Amino acid sequence: MRADMDIKFLAGVGERRASLLSTELGIRSVGDLLHHYPHRYIDRTKVYRIAELREENALSMVQLRGRIVGKAYLGEGRKQRLVATMVDSTGEIELVWFQRTNWVEKQLEVGREYILLGKPSFFGGKANIVHPELETVEKFLSRGNLGMQGVYGTTEKLTAVGLGSKGLYTLQCTLWEQIKESIVETLPEELVHSLDLMSRREALQNIHFPSSPRALQAATYRLKFEELFGVQLGILSLKAGRTTMQNGFFFPRVGELFSDFYNNHIPFPLTGAQKRVVKEIRADFTSGHQMNRLLQGDVGSGKTLVALMSMLLAADNGYQSCMMAPTEILARQHFASITKMLRGTAAEGRVAVLTGSTKVKERRQILERTESGEVLILIGTHALIEDRVKFGNLGLVVIDEQHRFGVEQRAKLWTKNSQPPHILVMTATPIPRTLAMTLYGDLDVSVIDEMPVGRKPIKTYHLKEALRLRLHGFMREQIALGRQVYVVYPLIKESEALDYQNLYDGFDNIIKAFPTPDYTVGVLHGKMHPDDKALAMKLFAEGNHNILVATSVIEVGVDVPNASVIVIESAERFGLSQLHQLRGRVGRGAEQSYCILMSGDNLSRDAEARLAAMVETTDGFKLSELDLKLRGAGDVNGTRQSGEAIDLRIASLSTDGQILEQARMVASSILEGDPQLTKPEHRGLAALRERYKPAAAIDYGMIS
Repeated sequence: MRADMDIKFLAGVGERRASLLSTELGIRSVGDLLHHYPHRYIDRTKVYRIAELREENALSMVQLRGRIVGKAYLGEGRKQRLVATMVDSTGEIELVWFQRTNWVEKQLEVGREYILLGKPSFFGGKANIVHPELETVEKFLSRGNLGMQGVYGTTEKLTAVGLGSKGLYTLQCTLWEQIKESIVETLPEELVHSLDLMSRREALQNIHFPSSPRALQAATYRLKFEELFGVQLGILSLKAGRTTMQNGFFFPRVGELFSDFYNNHIPFPLTGAQKRVVKEIRADFTSGHQMNRLLQGDVGSGKTLVALMSMLLAADNGYQSCMMAPTEILARQHFASITKMLRGTAAEGRVAVLTGSTKVKERRQILERTESGEVLILIGTHALIEDRVKFGNLGLVVIDEQHRFGVEQRAKLWTKNSQPPHILVMTATPIPRTLAMTLYGDLDVSVIDEMPVGRKPIKTYHLKEALRLRLHGFMREQIALGRQVYVVYPLIKESEALDYQNLYDGFDNIIKAFPTPDYTVGVLHGKMHPDDKALAMKLFAEGNHNILVATSVIEVGVDVPNASVIVIESAERFGLSQLHQLRGRVGRGAEQSYCILMSGDNLSRDAEARLAAMVETTDGFKLSELDLKLRGAGDVNGTRQSGEAIDLRIASLSTDGQILEQARMVASSILEGDPQLTKPEHRGLAALRERYKPAAAIDYGMIS
């Protein structure tokens, strides 16, 4: 049987179930089903006696063996239920079904012995089990696998057609008998032996039907290694292909624009980290290879200044640069700060900004000046990727917060010149090492890990509703000192209407607590017209508003040094990385700044841990590691974007860092000796690499 065979042809599936498996779980082939692994296991060797059940067993899965001695329908209409009594030598227990009772009742024979699996509940000290799984003792024993049984992820729609966890387990049993002889090894025999790995066939058998806990552990390790190894083969091959190609623009000259800016116009002395990163970028510019560099640094660490110096180096060598930001607010913020820094230099007036709201006449002028080469630096949103935007000679592309763009959007920028421009990707979201090795493993990484001299650490506090009046008092004290305050409300897509209601309720409450004419309050959110958003930010930045009530639209791109307090409402609804980004909106000036995390009284354990971590540290990398552990790679940093999500079926970037390190080291060693994986013993590796080929293969200039 071939792994790519349509799942509908597997016995027990058919057209209807196949359609649901595809839409609900993404299972379209028998290979997809084979790689749909259990998320936990039930020990089927343990059989409880009915008298052994205690209240501490409630809601835990237990297995019983007993005889059905009676069954009856109780209640009427929609409240009707089927109740059966099971007995063993120690007692009796009630079994209850509320739905699909006709089918159950036909399968249930009084006097017959069954194996039961279910979660007991207790009422008045008496146990019952609602909707248990039942099978005859004869059928249970005939399967021969009396050890650990996998529990599979499923959905309500699949369960309704008989493909709950047990139904999926039955399909896996059917599939295994037909496919086990077709399983081929992907890893070289020498590698399997040297790393003491289980064979692929054994691993797949023991992940679905473990013969023992030890065998399950070995199978899990093997499959995790293979998955992470495949990912690293793809990423490192991409990087090797780029670095061996002599296709990078050559920027050897340090000319007047860079030198004049560095010597006479730099706004503050560079930190050691900034100097190190500029040297790394200069080395890339003179290597002959296309630069693909990820620049990480906390909010306020000076990434924009490093990007500007890189763009001036490009200009000194006769090339233009563009800088793409995810929001209009951020694009205009970059334009304002770069224009200010270039005042008095030969590059003054040769910077432009292009967004979706740019007026027609101004847009036409910008496009003409960009195509002629007069514009040295073009800053904008995704408007930059439009076909009508043409450059005279684009040599450097800077992407800010790249995870907010899709792969296809970014790739369009690489086609704006005859050969791919140099790429500098910037992010203020600290990325955990394991995630960086996987999401950005084909990029060279630079980190700005110092803050400019004179910045004071932001003081963070967690308050609950009972201290609301104290918070208002503190806000009044800060405003009396001439400071400004952000009040931020969460905006979650699933409940936008409710969230906007919360925002405006909060706005009304703030106005009542801070009335005119003593205070002025502004509001900012993503659904406002661009002109209204720009005006709201302008009024706040110029000090006309004491308080700005906003959604997390201010997460990026709002730079108001006089704002020293940020209050984050319902802080438990934000992830750690987003909380850290929001906190970075203050602390931009020389004054002491504060972040107040407001939450409800009843918090989950994870929420308590997140907020406690925010209070304890301002280290973005520590917080990102914790966020990865708490939320997983699928959510942290908003990195699961269309076309580039990491499709890990069994490995976890939050817990399998050591396996990832080993996989990367082995992949690097193999590719060093056989970059194209053409050796006969590496045939399986070539297929593995293709399976885990990163979406970035169409990215970073690697377009054929």
